[in-house]
Amino acid sequence: MSFQALAEEIAVRARAAANRVAELPSDVRGGALQRAADCLESSCEAILESNAKDLEAAHESGLAAPLRDRLTLDLAQVQAMARSLRDIASLPDPVGEITGMWTRPNGLRVGRMRIPLGVIFVIYESRPNVTTDVAGLCLKSGNATLLRGGSEAFHTNSFLAELFRGALRESGIPEDVIQLVPHRERELVDLLLEREDEIDLVIPRGGEGLIRHVAERSRIPVIKHYKGVCHVYLDRHAEPKMARDITINSKCQRVSVCNSAETLLVHKALADTLLPQLLGELRALGVEIRGCAQTLQRCQDAIAATEDDWREEYLDKILAVRVVDSMDQAIDHIRRYGSNHTEAIVTDDLRSAREFVRRVNSSSVFVNASTRFADGFQLGLGAEVGISTTKIHWYGPMGIEGLTTQKFIAFGDGTLIE
Repeated sequence: MSFQALAEEIAVRARAAANRVAELPSDVRGGALQRAADCLESSCEAILESNAKDLEAAHESGLAAPLRDRLTLDLAQVQAMARSLRDIASLPDPVGEITGMWTRPNGLRVGRMRIPLGVIFVIYESRPNVTTDVAGLCLKSGNATLLRGGSEAFHTNSFLAELFRGALRESGIPEDVIQLVPHRERELVDLLLEREDEIDLVIPRGGEGLIRHVAERSRIPVIKHYKGVCHVYLDRHAEPKMARDITINSKCQRVSVCNSAETLLVHKALADTLLPQLLGELRALGVEIRGCAQTLQRCQDAIAATEDDWREEYLDKILAVRVVDSMDQAIDHIRRYGSNHTEAIVTDDLRSAREFVRRVNSSSVFVNASTRFADGFQLGLGAEVGISTTKIHWYGPMGIEGLTTQKFIAFGDGTLIE
């Protein structure tokens, strides 16, 4: 079968499955999620064996260390994937929810009802847990999904997708509600990006090259999960211990993920008190510092930052550091170099906190909390399909509500336009 014919078959099957799953009762979809969680827990050894094949190939191909970290699964992570599916199953069902009703002067009662988007095509790199998170969220919200993971995770993703499809079959749900794109070649992806009659939304998660390619080729609306150039700003009123703890957690808790901090902005009032000690602690943790001139004066082995460093998503133990004169300068820096992902301010001053939250328009803005909280699970969404850096139609971590839209409904009594 040609790739053209295969793309058509995959898309048509997905559309048929989407029409079916949207009509299923909530308890049927929830039961399938519980079965999928059971399958994960009972298949841990086989999942890790599949992952080992991908890791061996990644080692032989010289895959970068941050990507290998994202690719790696262990027993605890598989168990966490199962818990995530159970959490998703327990969430309130958004499908069919009516958000407000009002009555017009002619007696017509008008409202809005939440409905699934339809078929969602998610393209992502490296992280196998995305396979089950996305499948679970799409099923819960009454959508069908096409999954195209990175070729480096092909064996793991294939095994996980088949486990999930098995749970669907056992639950009486069409298995094509979840389809993994069965080839690694980009040509098939490009052909699927042309199927606007069957696919409703494309969500690319990955590097700049992937995002740009999808945005340029797709005939289907795209929500971008762009790179995470996340900032921590230490305000002049920051409490020193909190500032150190949040900076280190934001950067070092897991460096290879998109909500890890990549740039630290420090008010000049802290440059001679807090900053030298903080830089020393970061260096002791193995973090390379790339700094402005004032940073270099306070950290002997820091490297001079280039213009590109301020825009870089390192996904590694590297942190760009700049001393700023004011909050205005910090916000200007974020607006110029940021990626609309996640920013945090550390401050004891309520007015500073409010101003930062009001003026910074990234998809997640935190006060006195780590950037690592920009995550669907941490924010109570169960999991996430991605973190949208596109303001339309969703902004920030996308849970089940982000995978729905609203239609108008109206109830009359033979009501006519006069």
